[in-house]
Amino acid sequence: MQPAPDEARRDAAEDTQWSRPECQVWTGALLLGTCLLYCARASMPICAATMSQDFGWNKKEAGVVLSSFFWGYCLTQVVGGHLGDRIGGEKVILLSASAWGFITAATPLLSHLGSAHLAFMTFSRVLMGLLQGVYFPALTSLLSQKVRESERAFTYSTVGAGSQFGTLVTGAVGSLLLDRYGWPSVFYFSGGLTLLWVCYVYRCLLGEKDLILALGVLAQGLPVSRHTKVPWRQLFRKPSVWAAIISQLSAACSFFILLSWLPTFFKETFPGSKGWVFNVVPWLVAIPASLFSGLLSDRLINQGYRTITVRKFMQVMGLGLSSVFALCLGHTSSFCKSVVFASASIGLQTFNHSGISVNIQDLAPSCAGFLFGVANTAGALAGVVGVCLGGYLIETTGSWTSVFNLVAAISSLGLCTFLVFGKAQRVDLSPAHEDL
Repeated sequence: MQPAPDEARRDAAEDTQWSRPECQVWTGALLLGTCLLYCARASMPICAATMSQDFGWNKKEAGVVLSSFFWGYCLTQVVGGHLGDRIGGEKVILLSASAWGFITAATPLLSHLGSAHLAFMTFSRVLMGLLQGVYFPALTSLLSQKVRESERAFTYSTVGAGSQFGTLVTGAVGSLLLDRYGWPSVFYFSGGLTLLWVCYVYRCLLGEKDLILALGVLAQGLPVSRHTKVPWRQLFRKPSVWAAIISQLSAACSFFILLSWLPTFFKETFPGSKGWVFNVVPWLVAIPASLFSGLLSDRLINQGYRTITVRKFMQVMGLGLSSVFALCLGHTSSFCKSVVFASASIGLQTFNHSGISVNIQDLAPSCAGFLFGVANTAGALAGVVGVCLGGYLIETTGSWTSVFNLVAAISSLGLCTFLVFGKAQRVDLSPAHEDL
């Protein structure tokens, strides 16, 4: 008697999972890759104030440049997740990293092409968004297929810590480069390191044959052997899927607003402060917070707590408590307190890695890349609106409090939706085989 298709799919998935040594090597490589992704992404926010002075941008124009990243970012999320499900997330990540590493290093050169600096910088950020948009959906697809469920939260939170580590590196090294050598050096630094990482992964972790096959699939649209039909109707009829999408939207939008505007907030509110302090300390706190959230999540599940209970607890920390500290930022005139509040808010947001980000893998591991792509597309679209709206609110009200109120409102929406409708039961199987 042959096993049912869903059971056969589970057995095949277990056979392709990484061994513990392989998982450790790939976790380290992906941690570094995520770090470099955010080094490149955070280069513009770090340099925005200086570039605004050089090019004569006002707050609205700076908001256009900062938000233009998300115009491209939202367009390739679903594509990146689907390609990750089809040809392997590691191949999608490597190909995209080689492209956005080059674009980052070439960004200063674009500013010398003509006098339309705003148009050229906006174009480079849109292109950067297009190329980086595939990363996290492909990463989600990769980890959902290669990592055991009992280790998934810690692995994802460890890799996700690269986002804070990358912002930290750009904040520390980038601030020094900015002060000593000017803003172009920040882009040369992050783009060059990315290209070195691509060379390492290509030579040491990926075979040339696999990469050529992936390029052939992309270039010719050839079918691949892996069955990856997405159960569209089945997925989007589930309230738990919509809860995951809305919660991911809220988490991404809140994070993007803070990532884009915090450097300018500190530079304008506390002009005598050192850039390396407010560009480093919040992200330095976030790294151990992310690792701790993953360890705590897996430990609670292994001790017998229900998976959905743990996921919701992580979201209370990642969306609820973090927004409280964001609100505090708008009601203090002390530099030290502002750094503490910003650090607490950013640090607690990393609990989302062990909450909603892993919950998407709980719901649909066979098409997690696609589903995460849909959710992150919604988050990126909200990021476009949120970052632009942040610039508009600052320009019209003259107060940063309105921006932090916006962050709190968006976070509260996502948290309430997930607490009411969130579940951890699989929804990508046929009804007779769904986990109960």
